[in-house]
Amino acid sequence: MSFNRYNTDDSVISSETVVRGLWSGDNYTLSTFFTSSGYTEYYIDSYQGNPTTTTASVQFSLQYGHINGSGSTPINPIIQGYSPSRIIYGQYRNLVYGTETDNFSFDGGTTTAEQIYIINISRTQYKQSIHPGSLNLTLKSGSATISLTDDSATTSLTRFIGENRIFYIISGSSGNAYTSSAATSPYYGVMLPDMGIIILDASGSLTPYIQAASLVTSSANNSLKLFASISSSAAAGNTGFQLQSEETVSSRYFFTRVKNSEFNYTTNPSIIDASGNLLYNTLINNPQTFITTVGMYNDNNELLAVAKLSKPLVKDFTKEALIRCKLDYWFFYVFKDNLILNQT
Repeated sequence: MSFNRYNTDDSVISSETVVRGLWSGDNYTLSTFFTSSGYTEYYIDSYQGNPTTTTASVQFSLQYGHINGSGSTPINPIIQGYSPSRIIYGQYRNLVYGTETDNFSFDGGTTTAEQIYIINISRTQYKQSIHPGSLNLTLKSGSATISLTDDSATTSLTRFIGENRIFYIISGSSGNAYTSSAATSPYYGVMLPDMGIIILDASGSLTPYIQAASLVTSSANNSLKLFASISSSAAAGNTGFQLQSEETVSSRYFFTRVKNSEFNYTTNPSIIDASGNLLYNTLINNPQTFITTVGMYNDNNELLAVAKLSKPLVKDFTKEALIRCKLDYWFFYVFKDNLILNQT
């Protein structure tokens, strides 16, 4: 076996942004919503199909948080307000702001949002980030409905909290506000695309479209109220839940150059008889091969990658070949102690 070494100018790295439907099967619209019977007051997992089947997978999770711990059963009755809803509020406050002193506000900091709903998109679904402008979410309670989107198309500046981009949730469609006033404060919530999180104001102007959260000091299943608003809207024929994922794919191209004097003789032993003579005389004066595969090896002659041609390429002393091989990188995402392998 003979090898040709790649030169430094025989390869180039290219990156491109790939946008696709976020939900399972690369679907843009999620219109069916299922929960398992084992959901808790802490969170609810939403599936695209019956969770008892092997094809169902978690698409997103819903949680409810309260700054003072209302709306959930106290973990320790002796400690007032020490409940799951308070822990969830503090968890996301620390996750978003990086502190325990900054509270959520959706009107520029004038008013503290004491209650929040969290839509946490599954890491396997949104890949690297949510694509801004792709959010369309319709909520319904009774006869009242509202369509929500992010404000990516109405703002000229990209806002950040720490290292994370942030967009406000407004009344509109595909990143555009329905009216000019809808694009101004107070907002219905925020979307953090790089974290896969949507946070909604549970105590403000969304209350007509979501059954009001209960503030009792016992299990109120407030997350289930948001789930009912999302699922009932889709069941009524509205848009459903639309999102796209966005990720940067890095590819490396190798240009495999085959000169006219190279790789013209086959190494297949079947062309030689028992006496060591060629079975086909035409191969003596006019040797010919068919290129079907390019193998890439390291310095220890270990095979690292294989590129297959769509059809055999005829090669002889009168022909040269330039074969472009593309390697797409694999990305590893670490989230909640789970290692997820994603091929682009």
